[in-house]
Amino acid sequence: METVINSPVQLTAASVAEVKRLMNEPGFVEGQFLRIGVKGGGCSGMSYVLGFDKKEDDDEVYEIEGIPVIVKKSHGIYLFGMQVDYSDGLNARGFVFNNPNASSTCGCGSSFAV
Repeated sequence: METVINSPVQLTAASVAEVKRLMNEPGFVEGQFLRIGVKGGGCSGMSYVLGFDKKEDDDEVYEIEGIPVIVKKSHGIYLFGMQVDYSDGLNARGFVFNNPNASSTCGCGSSFAV
């Protein structure tokens, strides 16, 4: 496995803790990577992808705080400098995407435009 040193994405301590908790859950399939990416759609034009997946040929591999992360090569320009956080508050719970490249975002925080 080839690992690229400079990840386009940063994970906060809260998101690292939540991802590691998920990876230690019963039923987690060993050998999967945390996929961070984008896809067309959403109220602002593009949506974020975050989940566990198998590595594909066009993926770049990173390691962030011991977590194996994959990003499609073509998605790097949309994700560069983005920070993934995790909120466990009463009003909002889940992963939060802070992307400095987004020209606009929607209220839900999971859709953006460039």
